[in-house]
Amino acid sequence: MSTVTTSLTPMSTLQMSKSCTESSGSFILGLPSWNLPCKNLVSVSVLCWWKESLNRCGDAGNLGYRFFAWASKQPGYRHSYQVYKSMIKILGKMRQFGAVWALIDEMRKENPELLTSEAFVILMRRFASARMVTKAIQVLDEMPKYGCEPDEHVFGCLLDALCKKGNVKEAASLFEDMRIRFTPNVKHFTSLLYGWCKEGKLMEAKFVLVQMKEAGFEPDIVVYNNLLSGYALAGKMQDGYDLLQEMKRKGCDPNATSYTILVQSLCSKDKMEEAMQVFLDMRRKECVVDVVTYTTLISGFCKWGKIERGYELLDNMIQQGLTPNQMTYFHILVAHEKKEQLEECLELVEEMQKIGCFPDLNIYNTVIRLACKLGEVDEGVRAWNQMESCGPAPGLDTFTIMIHGFLGQGLLIEACRYFKEMVGRGLLSAPQYGTLKELLNSLLRAEKIEMAKDVWSCILSKGCDVNVFAWTIWIHALFKNGDVKEACSYCLDMMDAGVMPQPDTFAMLMRGLKKLYNRQIALEITEKVRKMAADREMTFKMYKRRGERDLKEKIKGKDKDDKRKRRARRRQWGKNQGRTDIA
Repeated sequence: MSTVTTSLTPMSTLQMSKSCTESSGSFILGLPSWNLPCKNLVSVSVLCWWKESLNRCGDAGNLGYRFFAWASKQPGYRHSYQVYKSMIKILGKMRQFGAVWALIDEMRKENPELLTSEAFVILMRRFASARMVTKAIQVLDEMPKYGCEPDEHVFGCLLDALCKKGNVKEAASLFEDMRIRFTPNVKHFTSLLYGWCKEGKLMEAKFVLVQMKEAGFEPDIVVYNNLLSGYALAGKMQDGYDLLQEMKRKGCDPNATSYTILVQSLCSKDKMEEAMQVFLDMRRKECVVDVVTYTTLISGFCKWGKIERGYELLDNMIQQGLTPNQMTYFHILVAHEKKEQLEECLELVEEMQKIGCFPDLNIYNTVIRLACKLGEVDEGVRAWNQMESCGPAPGLDTFTIMIHGFLGQGLLIEACRYFKEMVGRGLLSAPQYGTLKELLNSLLRAEKIEMAKDVWSCILSKGCDVNVFAWTIWIHALFKNGDVKEACSYCLDMMDAGVMPQPDTFAMLMRGLKKLYNRQIALEITEKVRKMAADREMTFKMYKRRGERDLKEKIKGKDKDDKRKRRARRRQWGKNQGRTDIA
């Protein structure tokens, strides 16, 4: 047996997804592109790449999980702590909390030495992000069962997570309840002060400051900066300036963050000259200006349409030896996007690559969105290909932008291909209704019914959460296109899948079948609906009446819209006719 030490050329996320989405077993077919001499041996370098690949899956959580499951079955391989941590983050982001607990149970059973308090902190933060406060707090009680005793650091992380996600009231209550169990420290008070300032409740924030001093802690630069943020958010700029002076008197010199907070607040109110005064004052006080301060100013000028001033600051920043980051360029790109200046966007992306600042997903999304809006879909595809070859993995937004761009140009085949790729990568467990509706309607209007069926089959076969709304879009699209029998056929499939049609869908199909004199299908659908209504303790009579009422309201609303459009067209025609007469 030989160990693997060869240099690796890993697959791109696109290649990985194509291998992995067919089935977890077929992913092994992708291994030859790693240049490995033996499929059964996996080097340390490959293990590192696996962790990186999990992180690169981005929004494609299902894909990441399939990749993780496949890797665990490879001979001689065990997940590292970093890989477990990445997977907990991915599942937490997907809100698959049952799967996270199952994963933690697996760690306790198979790799107990890897189970640390950090894994539980990640879980707490994900619960807090989902606004599941009780569940986040319960993690503290569950930790001892797994051999991890929560300490002041873990408790501080919980308070921080709750305060950052807008649950400061619950965090303050928890802090009071747990004062005996966890000795308060500076981090605990700082988190609470941040939470109250973020909510704009300065009285509560000042009370935390008093409590902090009573506990024997002096405010540090982080505490002062949080208070500055509170004043800035409330628009109390004079109080903010007074606090800067107080900081100097107490020997806590303001740093770049302190000044940037004030600059950001002024920029948001279009007080750009005042923001520049704070910036110049900062330089006079010999406070080192950082990338964030410059980026904040550039953002302000670009937001208010002063792109040239933004470029001046960018040049000044580079002359000072600072390297702009993606966010710096992003603000300038957005300003160009508003003015529909695609050439300038492309030149800026090229310029940022020259200095070693590579575009992130937000930048690619901006360029692709503008290219599609201007009908330059080829330019959007070029940006997409560049992103796939050396940049981040495309997210749900990127796919949606590209699909709408193709539809706008009538490129239905390409739109279908990208939609199926998006579904195949596991980027959506429930279809985006707007994108799905536009795609299906566009295909049916172009009489591409087989392509529309292919898209629908892809959604069903790739494990998407196909609920009543998705079925309704498909059935209504078919009916609107005049394919009444097809619509009825899919309605029967929907009921076979245990999904009951909405009342107006049932009423619409009954009207259509009545015109076709097709009593057999009407009876079949009616019987199934009657049975499903009974199972749900709903009277069929009420269901039917509600459907007819909803359908009438829809038709009435559509008629009103049509009349409004006709009146608008007549008014426009009258104006044009008047201009012609004058001419």
